[in-house]
Order: sequence, then structure tokens, then C-alpha cells
Amino acid sequence: MKLWIKYLIGCLLGFLAAAVIPADVLQSKGILDFLTTLSINAGRYILIPLLFFSVTIAVCNLRETKQLFRVGLLSLLGIVLSTVLFTGIGAASVLLVKLPRIPISIDRITETVTFDIKDMLLKLFPVNGFDALKEGAYLLPLLVFSGFAGAACAAEKSVSKPMVNVFDSISNVFYIILHFFSDLIAIGMIAITCSWAITYREVYATGTFNSLFLMLLVDFLLIACGIYPLLLRLICKEKYPYKVLYASIAPILAAFFSGDTNFALVTAMRPVKESLGVKRRVGTVVQPVFAIFARGGAALTTTISFVLILRSYSSMGISADDIMWICGMSILLSFVLGTSTTGGTYTSIMVMCSMYGRGKEAGYLLLKPAMPVICAFAAAIDVVTMVFASYIIGHRTKCIDQKTLKQFI
Repeated sequence: MKLWIKYLIGCLLGFLAAAVIPADVLQSKGILDFLTTLSINAGRYILIPLLFFSVTIAVCNLRETKQLFRVGLLSLLGIVLSTVLFTGIGAASVLLVKLPRIPISIDRITETVTFDIKDMLLKLFPVNGFDALKEGAYLLPLLVFSGFAGAACAAEKSVSKPMVNVFDSISNVFYIILHFFSDLIAIGMIAITCSWAITYREVYATGTFNSLFLMLLVDFLLIACGIYPLLLRLICKEKYPYKVLYASIAPILAAFFSGDTNFALVTAMRPVKESLGVKRRVGTVVQPVFAIFARGGAALTTTISFVLILRSYSSMGISADDIMWICGMSILLSFVLGTSTTGGTYTSIMVMCSMYGRGKEAGYLLLKPAMPVICAFAAAIDVVTMVFASYIIGHRTKCIDQKTLKQFI
């Protein structure tokens, strides 16, 4: 059975459970929350060990073939351009279509969030290099550590050959374990989807955010079904661009209902390699880099959400300066969401409300009930970007073994 069919069945069973079983029974004693957390943790269980050994080998191979700089440059261009483009789409959407205002809340600020850039930089070089492996959510320290190891292996081939062989073997073993956990996630999707469905049902019943959800859905379909397939035709001369979207179904389902970028990364690794044929030395590096920095989905949803907040407070128009500030901050904040694998949009909006001031410091509370759904769309857009970018970069570096649709997992 295809992997995406397993995930789809799990999602359908989750919706069925949410519809049939009373919500108070599902939520009693936190059983559903426990099962959801357990499922996501199980999905992410193999990620750190697999990335450590695989990225080391990938960087070594890229440096040996003199492709490391090119892959890094293409990744940088993809991250920046996709984030700017999606922020523009978000701004155009919310400016062209005026969403209904949200009733002003009388709730007071109960939490504040700031981005500690110094702490994020210090984590890149901890006192003990192996502490980089302890960061369960923030993947950048792990990539830096693995990158240095891989570069050193390529620089001293005669000395590092035994280590490379061992790391390559361990990487393959962990990838076999990934097969097991990727199938196990299909079962976990039942609890994850059930939890999401209950939240969505409660928010949808209010009717307050339905227009916002519809706008996010249209933007997602525009990006996934329009922009990216068009880019494949233009950049890669791909005759069947929708095959990449087909390979993305399982990661999209996982990302949308979990809202977790690291969880989505785990589910994307097998389709990128086994369905799209992107070689390990490219896919293993590009995917985690995009999971950390390519948060265009968060930038898009942040832009739309913040404009909606401002319009809810005042019926007066938004100035061009405000629009530029919102777009600029949404882009900049998206680049530092690497420590926020879930709720990146909510974090960005909280920071922007605090920075904007003018009585809007508590504005993020207007969207708090809808945040699980908003973040779901952000995560789905981000994982689509990750998969398409892996294929495009693999194609541009000639690191793809073409597969037929029958070979897709």
C-alpha cells in the first residue's frame, strides 16, 4: 500500500473518531492529548540520530564532488525568494479581499515572547560539541556539528576512510529504522487528526474565522497546485510537474494536522528519496535547512493575520508604510523560527504586536482560538516548499535518479 494512502486512512479514521466519539470522552483525563504527543514524539524519535550520521556523509560527498557551495547557494536563493514571494501573496490576498473584522477581546496579555538571538547563536557552539545532539527541536546546532565533521572527512580522506564507512553504514541502518517509524506514523495520524478535528470544529462553529480559513486554503492551493508546478516547468523543464505534488501528499497531511515542521521533515525524507529520486547527498542537507529557515508559510500567515488584527481594531485603512513594515517583519521573523517547530505564526504575531505597540500589544489574542488551524496551513506550505526545493536543487545539481509513478512509495 502506498505511504500516502496509509496516512490518508489514518486521517479519515481520526475524523471519524472525532465525529462519533463525544468530545468530552476523548478529552477526559487528557488521553487524546497524550496519544497525540506520543504520536508526534514517536515520529520525531529517529530524526536526530539519522540527521547526524546522514548529514556528515552528505557534506563529505558534496565537498568531494565540489557541489557543496552550489547546493548552499541554491538553498539560500530558494529560501529567500520563496519567503519573499509568499509574503507578497499573503499581503495581496488580505488587501484585495477584505476579511470580516474580529470582535475585540477584553482579555489581557498573559504571556510575552521574544527572540533571543544571542542565545540562538550561542547554541551553535555549545561548550561540548556533543550537546548539539541534545537539541530536540532546534536542528541548526546539529547541522553545524555534522557539517564540520563531513568537511573534515573530505579534507583528510586517508585518515577518515574508516570513519566514513562506519557513518555510512550507521546512516543506512537508521534509514531502515525510518521505514518502520514512517509506517507507524500512519497509525499516530488517527490521534493527531482527531485532536485537530475537535479543535477545528469548535472554532468553525463560531463562524468568526471561516473567511480567514478560506483565504488560507486558496493561497495554499495557489502555491501547491499553481506556482510550484509552473516553476518546475520553467526551471527543470519537467513534463509532469504534478508528480512532485503527488509525492508530497503524505508530508502535507502530516504537516497540516500536526503543525510540526520537524515531524513533517521526518515524513518527507522517504518520499523525496524513494519517490522523487533525490540523492542522499542533496536531500539530506537541503531538507533540514529548509525546515529551519524556509518558513514562507509562516510569513504568509503572519502577514494576513496581522493585517486582520489591525483592521479589527480600526476601520481606517492601513498605510503603505504599515504594509511595508508588516511584510518586512514577517520575512525577518520567519528566518529565526528555527526553535519554534510548532506555532511559529503565533510566536511571530506576538512579537510583532509587542513591537508595533499603539494599543495593539494584546492583538494576538484575537486570533488565539484559530491559531491551530492557521499554523496548520503555514506548516503545509512550508513542507511543500521543502519537497519542491529538494527536487529542483537535485535537478539543477544532477543528483536525481528519475522514478516512474509506479515506483513511488
